[in-house]
Amino acid sequence: MFKLLFRLIALLSLVLTVISGILDITRSIADSTIVMTALGQDWFYHSRSTLNFSQAIVQRYVHPAVWDPGIQTILQAPSWLVFGVLAMVFGLLGRRKKKRWQDQYGA
Repeated sequence: MFKLLFRLIALLSLVLTVISGILDITRSIADSTIVMTALGQDWFYHSRSTLNFSQAIVQRYVHPAVWDPGIQTILQAPSWLVFGVLAMVFGLLGRRKKKRWQDQYGA
């Protein structure tokens, strides 16, 4: 059950990786410079209220130090990189167990 969920999250992260990568490539071609949009900038552009809400929740109920050096560092990374890492991690967590040669053919 969890492996299916991990595979679905990996697929969604992979789709978001491709979309954000294509958007950055398109912006780079249009501006004639390399453009890498940060995850925090994308999140702020699409849903400003949820970004502020999540910051308040983490700082109030977890610890303020978790937000400032930890999550802010992730939010400053390019969005395609963050989603790509998530896709790899959840892809590895959701992979099927490889059958050994002895189990498959007997020995």
